[in-house]
Amino acid sequence: MTKTAIITGGTKGIGKSLVRLFASKGFNIGVCSRNLEELHVLKDEICQEFDIEMYVMRADLSDRAEVEYFVKYIKEHTKEIDVLINNAGLFIPGQVHNEKDGALESMIETNLYSAYHLTRGFVGAMKKRKSGHIFNMCSTASITPYVNGGSYGISKFALLGMTKVLREEMKEFGVRVTAVMPGATLTASWEGTDLPESRFMDPDDVADTIWNAYEMSDRTVIEEILMRPQLGDI
Repeated sequence: MTKTAIITGGTKGIGKSLVRLFASKGFNIGVCSRNLEELHVLKDEICQEFDIEMYVMRADLSDRAEVEYFVKYIKEHTKEIDVLINNAGLFIPGQVHNEKDGALESMIETNLYSAYHLTRGFVGAMKKRKSGHIFNMCSTASITPYVNGGSYGISKFALLGMTKVLREEMKEFGVRVTAVMPGATLTASWEGTDLPESRFMDPDDVADTIWNAYEMSDRTVIEEILMRPQLGDI
């Protein structure tokens, strides 16, 4: 039976690399993003290259109602979810003492609550089947505070905490849970930077590492993946 991977924020950067990689391995893919046009372009590109099914939906994951609608949409198209990658995220630079009002709420809603509600939407079937793998895209900001990280760091610290709790809860059910903490990766978030490409990680490297963690036997789980550019944090 063909397996299915759900990847949020899958039209750019690490998410797009993950979509391509899992599609190349024969997975059907469920993807959401805020941009419907980019979703259709991605679907055409992937489905022309790989013989898979893709389920795409425009969704703003900061809105719980849209998160729940995405869960419903996916369940209407496939009965079993093998991999859930909570990749969608939002970064608003600033500092706790002076960032604009609403920054914390916006990033908590997108970076934490979306992963929480999506996980709750899909994990029940994984528990019954006693298989499945959940990856939460945290960040080096989950463990290393940095100036101008502000509420982004708070949201990613919280996501790492949720992932640790979920890991403990899912042990007895055979569902693997992994926190992924990449450092600076060459994605749209860094558009306009003067730094050379060599200063960043390649999003394909992050995707490959996630795939390698997924490929482990059911007897093994990589609880945390920490990745940084060779020259260190930016």
